Amino acid sequence: MSSTDGPPVAPPGALPIADRRPAAAGRSRHASAGTVGETGSAGAAGATGSTTRARSGADGEAVRSGSGTRTEGHAPASLRRALLLHLRRNGPSTPDQLAARIGASRTGVLQQLRALEAAHLVTRETIRHGVGRPRHVYDIAPEAQDFFPANYDGLAAGLLAALEAVGGAELVAAVFAARREQLGATLRRRVAERVGPNAPLVARVRELAVIQDEQGYLAETVVGPDGVIRLREHNCAIYRVARANPAACAAELELFRDVLDADVERETHIAAGDRCCTYRITRRSDG
Repeated sequence: MSSTDGPPVAPPGALPIADRRPAAAGRSRHASAGTVGETGSAGAAGATGSTTRARSGADGEAVRSGSGTRTEGHAPASLRRALLLHLRRNGPSTPDQLAARIGASRTGVLQQLRALEAAHLVTRETIRHGVGRPRHVYDIAPEAQDFFPANYDGLAAGLLAALEAVGGAELVAAVFAARREQLGATLRRRVAERVGPNAPLVARVRELAVIQDEQGYLAETVVGPDGVIRLREHNCAIYRVARANPAACAAELELFRDVLDADVERETHIAAGDRCCTYRITRRSDG
């Protein structure tokens, strides 16, 4: 099921390190510092559409924890991740302290701290103490939270299991139905704004594919030689939730029918073991 009410917004000064979004999609709100983490549990999008996976950036190893941090050759990406992890673990630190802990040069550390500050991922405080030069202390900024492990996938699954324990499968289905109504209003409004309320069916499907692609579904529109329109999703952004709760996929199917005002048939299904989810879309039949 779709997982958001709108696309994220890129921050000013984003650092070109790791892009979490599909190539054709809009970019992640923080596509800049790689993911810093101890585990690979950060998730794909849960029922609330928010999880991320810990992974390495394009030019360095992901920061992993143990008693210390390992950086590979202090490439800019790995050094930035190491700095974020150390600030998260140890709190406010000076460049000298960070350089000593990481084993990098003070010049390199300062350069990456400035880049992180420009991207609003760290803060800097100037402390004056008597005579001499002031001391600059850096700390993690709230905006950096997105680069640390999250477990929204587990939270969503746990909440759904609790709902089922309280009210049975009927309550879970009702929750997904309510969420479908909320999303439907948002998606219908966006499709109407982008392509017009009376746009041809293929234009509406293409806009819906763009929306789904932005949410991590790797979606595309395919028009066959026979003119049949298909929406194809090469990734399930809520895979674990969908596997455990068939109501999630049922809600997505109904959502597409509602938003497109068309007949939609699911032909392939990732949660059932297929490589992609494929929806065959035709004009709504009378009756």
